[in-house]
Amino acid sequence: MNTINSAIEPVMEDLSTDTTILAPIADSPNQEIYLDSTLEALWLYKVCVEITETGRYVGDLLDNNPLLPGVILVQDSNFLGVISRNLFWEYLSRPFGRSLFLKRSVAALHEVVDKSMLILPRETLIADAARSALMRSPKERYEPVVVRLSSEDYRLVDVHQLLIAQSQIQELSTLLIRQQTQQQMMQTEKMAILGQMVAGVAHEIRNPVNTIVGNLQYLRNYSQSLIELTLAYNHEYPQDTPAIKQVKEKVELEFIFEDLPTLLQSVELASDRVRELANGLRTFSHVGEAKKKETDIHECIDNTLLLIKSRLKYGIEVIKNYGEIPQVNCFSGQLSQVFMNILNNAIDALEEKKTKEQAKGSRWTTPQLTITTTVINPQEVSIKISDNADGVPPEIQEKIFEMFFTTKSAEKGTGLGLAISYQIITEKHGGKLRMTSTPNQGTEFEIILPLEITTPEEE
Repeated sequence: MNTINSAIEPVMEDLSTDTTILAPIADSPNQEIYLDSTLEALWLYKVCVEITETGRYVGDLLDNNPLLPGVILVQDSNFLGVISRNLFWEYLSRPFGRSLFLKRSVAALHEVVDKSMLILPRETLIADAARSALMRSPKERYEPVVVRLSSEDYRLVDVHQLLIAQSQIQELSTLLIRQQTQQQMMQTEKMAILGQMVAGVAHEIRNPVNTIVGNLQYLRNYSQSLIELTLAYNHEYPQDTPAIKQVKEKVELEFIFEDLPTLLQSVELASDRVRELANGLRTFSHVGEAKKKETDIHECIDNTLLLIKSRLKYGIEVIKNYGEIPQVNCFSGQLSQVFMNILNNAIDALEEKKTKEQAKGSRWTTPQLTITTTVINPQEVSIKISDNADGVPPEIQEKIFEMFFTTKSAEKGTGLGLAISYQIITEKHGGKLRMTSTPNQGTEFEIILPLEITTPEEE
């Protein structure tokens, strides 16, 4: 886990036995700040002063402990409020302030000061707490933040300490993003090299396969001619010699007549599948292509489905509702990458739901992937990819296209797939990528592509 060592360690003087300072909650005095660190990782001051104590008593506490951001006021051990260092000295510096507040109980001061305060639970992220603190009015912005550990335990965190921790988190976040960006650039370079290799392999596969497919028709014609010739001989010379009869029995001539057309058909189907796979690899390898080209979107989707066919073998039904759409001028390889990311996410969601239902012992309807294409207006086409899995929780739907956001484990997801897909559709193609999801019903991604695309390179 990425961390930054915290240098936040206030020097604390001894206080009277009536007050205590506890900091921090954790055992180690040198806390490490993580990206997901909460207020519990900071130094939290607990200086409780009964409302009946004098203002001079509070002044002595603040004088003897220069890093103390304020004191917690209690009445009969119940939390009442806070007097911050800034407010205390501000009121004492006013005319007659010392005579009014030093000799009297601190209750007199508490009655006149602004009682607004920011109270946050202990599990609040440091980043969120700093944001909340800075959103306060200018007068309150640098007042200490109250941390609620329980209904009876309140503590203070110095806002300056909070902002220092936040800056460390930002530094760590920047470093992490830089590292991940470098890794992504390296991965992109590897993918580009892999794409070139795949394109080359696909080309080498296509040549012999085309030869096989091209010669299959001749082989079918030749075999049919030989069968016709053999049948003609049988008709003209129905009485076989012993030698010919022995050969017919040995080669199972009747079986050959019956099986040879089927055999040739299976070879042709297998050759067509290899050729389709090679075409799919060539399309997908064009991720780094420099120029757009007219692309059959249906062919692009079909080629992508062919590449992930092994993931569809376990009962996932693919429903294609293809409409009459024109070819789109686009980067076909990049679109294939978008289709690949969305389809793989949908398959992951369907497999996860299937696992849950099996664990419960309940019966689930057939997992389905539905792909729908339509022309929505003269300028745009729509491609919708939907599933009938559990759906995306409402609280994270707005984050689904954010870089590095993922609900998957580190082994299964990087949080880049949908973010890159969004960039490809919106920036590279001038289109739109939307997601709608309903809990327990499924998720739908809609890709809207303009029929005429202008890229920055063409302007």
